[in-house]
Amino acid sequence: MDEFTRRLVPDGLWEIVEPLIPASPKRAQGGGIPRADDWQVFAAVVFVLTTGCAWRLLPPVFGVSHQTAHRRFTEWSEAALWAKLHRAVLDRLGAAGEIDWSRAIVDGASLRAKKGGSLTGPNPVDRGKSGSKIHVLSDRNGLPLALGVSAANMHDSQAFEPLIQGIPKIRSRRGPRRRKPAKIHADKAYDIPDCHRALRERRIGDRIARRGIESSARLGRHRWVIERTIAWLGGYRRLTIRYERYGHLFAAFLALAAAITCYKQLAN
Repeated sequence: MDEFTRRLVPDGLWEIVEPLIPASPKRAQGGGIPRADDWQVFAAVVFVLTTGCAWRLLPPVFGVSHQTAHRRFTEWSEAALWAKLHRAVLDRLGAAGEIDWSRAIVDGASLRAKKGGSLTGPNPVDRGKSGSKIHVLSDRNGLPLALGVSAANMHDSQAFEPLIQGIPKIRSRRGPRRRKPAKIHADKAYDIPDCHRALRERRIGDRIARRGIESSARLGRHRWVIERTIAWLGGYRRLTIRYERYGHLFAAFLALAAAITCYKQLAN
């Protein structure tokens, strides 16, 4: 592996990824062309996520064709590899005591969907053009714990309870696995009865800003953390504009970006 590929996929990251990769299918009749190396394909997928380049423009440095890289990405997405990787990295962070459960923050961000497809809709903040919305829940330090993708015209509050339900049970330094933060902060878009009920039923502290009561001047006191997290994810160019027609493939890129973001904290 050359130095460029190792920068994209460090040995520590590959050590976590390799056991999670699904076994390659076997040909009943035997023979056939040798399967491309998983590390090279994984590095190609990370390159597409990071640079936002089209699959057909994948450089030859990875030693795999763009058809092979895209096909393997689809196979791994259907096997939920990226969500498993995200959880595996979170488990290591939790075991090291790097996840701060004292507070969680929720927010969403819209982006344009050039080719339409599933999980898209008219974006009310982009003149009704086709778009999607990503929803993120992070810990106090901004580590993404749960993610979601929806049509751009879906209200943020509708993703609130699914995000809470989507927090995985994460290893702790001491004691059982944990999935419940002490309290959750959110802006006034989430100030509806269903969101308050979801927190009350789970005995999670309610720090949702109230319409007509709390001043907008203080909303950024804690929300800047989730804004930074969304900016981290937006640094992966494949997530700035959606080109995938299939919503589950765009969600796969989002999960991979979250896993790499968490891994950077683990490596530090």
